[in-house]
Amino acid sequence: MSRHGKRYTDLCSKVDRKQRYGVAEAVALVRSFQRAKFVESVEISIKLGIDPKQADQNIRGSISLPKGIGREKKVVAFCDGADVQKCLEAGALKAGGEDLVKEIQDGFMDFDVALSTPPMMRFVGKLGRVLGPQGKMPSPKSGMVTDDIATAVREFRAGRLEYRNDATGNLHMVVGKADFSESDLLANVKAFLDHINSIRPAAVKGVFVQKVFLSTTMGPSVPVAV
Repeated sequence: MSRHGKRYTDLCSKVDRKQRYGVAEAVALVRSFQRAKFVESVEISIKLGIDPKQADQNIRGSISLPKGIGREKKVVAFCDGADVQKCLEAGALKAGGEDLVKEIQDGFMDFDVALSTPPMMRFVGKLGRVLGPQGKMPSPKSGMVTDDIATAVREFRAGRLEYRNDATGNLHMVVGKADFSESDLLANVKAFLDHINSIRPAAVKGVFVQKVFLSTTMGPSVPVAV
């Protein structure tokens, strides 16, 4: 049976499990948990009232949070022609067509996000077995397949995030760092909650957002009133 350390147990004592904290109160409490030797991330977890087995109820997309997430992402772009130079100037780690596909087939995976123009997807499709399991396969639903790929490179490099529900109907996403100001972290949390509520599938019946929790990398979760 696993046991938590004294630090974690002390932090748990700060959280009243019978209470649902207001968003601002939950943010303030989570920020107070920062005690690790590194700056911890703050994550939001949402239990959705969806049936993940129904395609028309699944939640997937991407969002740029108003205050960012505290770090830049490594982005590669599948494109050709003038777009290659535009993507490199926009901050892409690598940009190219079939040459980049081959490089990834040969083992290059040191990147966080892969973007593509629609025409290049006929080549990128070969990487499905490589990128798919790691969640790096470009998807039109997430804004990762686009004609305006240079703009997408700038947005995803700055922290535009992809999200999707898991097999149990939950969403998990980083919304910032524990050293963010309270106002910045609050802005990100509210923006994400507002966004999720705005994309409720028509097929969902009953309560859509059922439970919300905030937590740090090494800290306990805080239940949020919704």
